[in-house]
Amino acid sequence: MKFSLRNTIVMGAAVTGLLAGGVAAAQEQYIGLPSYRVGPFGSNGASLFGGWIDYMQMINERDGGVNGVKLTWEECETEYNNARGVECYERQKNRGATGNSAFQPLSTGIAYSVLDRVAQDKIPMVTIGYGRTDAADGRVFPWVFPMITTYWSQASAIINYIGSKEGGNDKLRGKKIALLYHDSAYGKESHAVLQRLAERYGYQLTMIPVASPGNEQQAQWLQIRQLRPDYTILWGWGVMNPTALRTAARTGYPREKIVGVWWSGSEEDTIPAGDAAKGYVAAGFNPAGTGFPVIQAIQEHVYASNRGNMEDRSRVGSVLYNRGVVHGIIYVEAIRTAQEKFGKGKPLTGEQMRWGFENLRIDDARLSALGATGFMPQLNITCADHEGAGVVKFQQWDGAKWNVVSDWVSGDRQLVRGMIEESAAAYAAEKGITPRDCSKEM
Repeated sequence: MKFSLRNTIVMGAAVTGLLAGGVAAAQEQYIGLPSYRVGPFGSNGASLFGGWIDYMQMINERDGGVNGVKLTWEECETEYNNARGVECYERQKNRGATGNSAFQPLSTGIAYSVLDRVAQDKIPMVTIGYGRTDAADGRVFPWVFPMITTYWSQASAIINYIGSKEGGNDKLRGKKIALLYHDSAYGKESHAVLQRLAERYGYQLTMIPVASPGNEQQAQWLQIRQLRPDYTILWGWGVMNPTALRTAARTGYPREKIVGVWWSGSEEDTIPAGDAAKGYVAAGFNPAGTGFPVIQAIQEHVYASNRGNMEDRSRVGSVLYNRGVVHGIIYVEAIRTAQEKFGKGKPLTGEQMRWGFENLRIDDARLSALGATGFMPQLNITCADHEGAGVVKFQQWDGAKWNVVSDWVSGDRQLVRGMIEESAAAYAAEKGITPRDCSKEM
């Protein structure tokens, strides 16, 4: 397999400061991007990686990199395929002067596939809003960072949101909730916590799988029509989401009663569904919009000089594009944090980047300085807690755009953290891992 999008690779190399005629290169931080721009999820990947690349390009253009270290990147096309994701990991891990400084596949399946490898190779894996939930216990998973919000936190927050619509979680007893999920590692991540919450609150949970990619759902929606659930949680990805909304409309199921996860809450999900998406609600850890100073800075320093990664500029400011920018912010801020300890102006190794992620603090003051107030939640990563936020907002599609309809909503933090520690302890026992003593990591 070869690297995808040669023009993007060339651009990534160009911004490192390499010039014709043998002029010495500036210090550079290599970033391998295991992207997907083709296949059934290619449209989603184009927005995610486009936003991430544009943010890094802006940092290079506006700031000259991070303390003089230019960011350079290469894309490797995975097609959202686990085997190809592993191949990209192996291809990129030794690239650059210090090797690949982090691995971020934006795929739960690929994240599972390289889980053991990143620990052996000492390369941090960052899984923002996806991946293995119990990896939030940094004592057992020191090399994995499921930052901002895990799937279990999100599922619990969705139940809290549904409970608020019913007048309190105690009113969920006897209610019917269907989970329409992508039949993959990603889709199954929510099962444990939703079942635990069903036991607590007394709702009837029916879990209905949809085979990937999800463009055939007649049987599933016939089951939902017969079940007549009070709410349906849509845990989809790619083409599965607009297909679900269109099929729901044909069967007469109200879209206001469908609550999607953050990978089911983008313009790529609603616009193809047309009028069938109106009223649909989904979770998210970043809003859409171009009014944020950080997006305006990208437009000024990148798109004004025609150096943007998105061929369709109208997608700048979309949910998934902005989520890619969130990835860029977190990566760059981890570099800044690590440089404070290991030396400014120097490229970082994977081990040094791991320290940067594990000591990452993004408070309201820093969000303001980044032009990202309201763009993402505050983040506080520690040795034991690699999640750091655990909150989402809910947004509703009005037929043309997403509108935020809640403040930050948390799940049941005590329950979710207990489940994380329980699951992580079982994994440690199975693998013969001795959990870290975080009191010695201070």
